Amino acid sequence: MASAALERPEAATAFKVIDADTHLTEPHDMWTRRAPASIRDRVPQVKMLNGQRCWVIDGDKSIGTGAHPNSAILKEGGKVRDLARFLQLQFDDVHTGSSSVPERLAVMDAAGIYAQIVYPNILGFGGQASAKVDPALRLACVQIYNDAMAEIQEQSGGRLYPMALLPWWDVKEAVRETERCVGMGLRGININSDPHTVKDDSGQFIPDLGHEHWYPLWEVCQDRNLPINFHIGASETAIDWMGQQGWPSLTYDLRSGISGAMIFFNNGKVVSNLIYSGLLDRFEGLKFVSVESGIGWVPFLMQALDYQLAEIAETRGFRKKPSEYFASNFYACFWFEQGKDVADMVRRVGVDNCLFETDFPHPTSLYPFDDAESRLGDLTQAEKAKVLSLNAAKLYNIAV
Repeated sequence: MASAALERPEAATAFKVIDADTHLTEPHDMWTRRAPASIRDRVPQVKMLNGQRCWVIDGDKSIGTGAHPNSAILKEGGKVRDLARFLQLQFDDVHTGSSSVPERLAVMDAAGIYAQIVYPNILGFGGQASAKVDPALRLACVQIYNDAMAEIQEQSGGRLYPMALLPWWDVKEAVRETERCVGMGLRGININSDPHTVKDDSGQFIPDLGHEHWYPLWEVCQDRNLPINFHIGASETAIDWMGQQGWPSLTYDLRSGISGAMIFFNNGKVVSNLIYSGLLDRFEGLKFVSVESGIGWVPFLMQALDYQLAEIAETRGFRKKPSEYFASNFYACFWFEQGKDVADMVRRVGVDNCLFETDFPHPTSLYPFDDAESRLGDLTQAEKAKVLSLNAAKLYNIAV
């Protein structure tokens, strides 16, 4: 039976809105029904583990305690905004638009959204959870995920565009998988932002993303015009929903709220390192997307990077100022920001560098969805068209 339609305020926009960050609540059989019999009991699946229902990989390793659907939108409509209740939700409790293509399209139609970029949950926002198992199983899990995402894109009629996960622990495999995903029609890659915190199969730490180790992947991305997306929480070190930011005296939900806000700034670290690595003097055509991080921190950080480079590292010459690399090679996603200064903020970040997102169906998502156009203040119609549609259309090669 179809779920109830999502409630929403009556609003319309003249633009074909492209939502640059949404998530898939992975169906429980997504891996098992596609896996060969030899590994069917080892791929991600929901089962009882130590007396608790969990997403499990390799038979006995939890990658999702409680088998949570990572959706705050209820089946009958309405959104859970209480952390304790949210953490108790199960797959059958949440709106089927979280996982089903036809239902997702209905949600998009109701909200006036033309297309969505889609990211994972279970294997980690950057695929980091797959590192818990041996390389052959890791690769199979990533490839099965990407096969499923290509099917979703096809089923959606070109309205859902999942980003490909990569076997980032092996750059040669990452290049091969990128080429394979391009062949299936996927429009971008999603990568672990901190691979250098993980050891490879020989026991050596993987180089960071600025190292020449990654040049073969960057060459493919540049040649294929593939955007490189790093979502907040896209590594084991970057994701911190509950623990390190809030003071111990605060309640669990308030500590989570602080961590949820501070995690946006973690993407600034990735942006800064990519710029200071000098990578963009070698690969001038690369495009990086800071996903779900907001935009308000960007102008301050760029000003700070320009200043610091001049003050304490003036012998480190780049072709451009750090802020100029952001303008030519980076995008950031706007969604929750509101107020009279939003238009000024967008212009300071760069009208050509801002994308719009909802984060559906996560707790922080814009739900019920309101008119995105009204959030952009006194931007001109041409500027609004870029932020809500045309920037993403160009970046991800979406016909509008």
